[in-house]
Amino acid sequence: MTRATVRLFLAATAAAGLLVWGVATAQVKQGKMRKAATKYLMRGINAAHCGGLAELLKAGPKNDEEWDTAACHASCLNEMGYLLMDDGRCPDADWANAAKTLREGSEAVLAAAQAKDLDAARAGFENVTKACGACHKAHKK
Repeated sequence: MTRATVRLFLAATAAAGLLVWGVATAQVKQGKMRKAATKYLMRGINAAHCGGLAELLKAGPKNDEEWDTAACHASCLNEMGYLLMDDGRCPDADWANAAKTLREGSEAVLAAAQAKDLDAARAGFENVTKACGACHKAHKK
């Protein structure tokens, strides 16, 4: 192999790497067909429902209406676990594992809210926050 061939090979490899990186980054920022930016889904759905649920679970829901609100928050977070995997948004295993943990944790919170079990709801919520932390560690700048 000549030096020119090696340089060409290295340049092509670097270009291909940048292309793959660019596609992966684009998938994190927005879906392929649906145009909602991931940051707006995070702010409008995840942050709103995670914050609302955290506030309710801090003191514990006081009545049926507050338990129903906790179930609403958990349901929306659970749906986000699917939405974040949809439409080409998922760039890697870190994202996929965090979305799975989000689904499982929010499903546990939902079941606990329906049973009005505060300890179980708090335990499920710990997994929700672990999911967020794992994905943010890998992807949030």
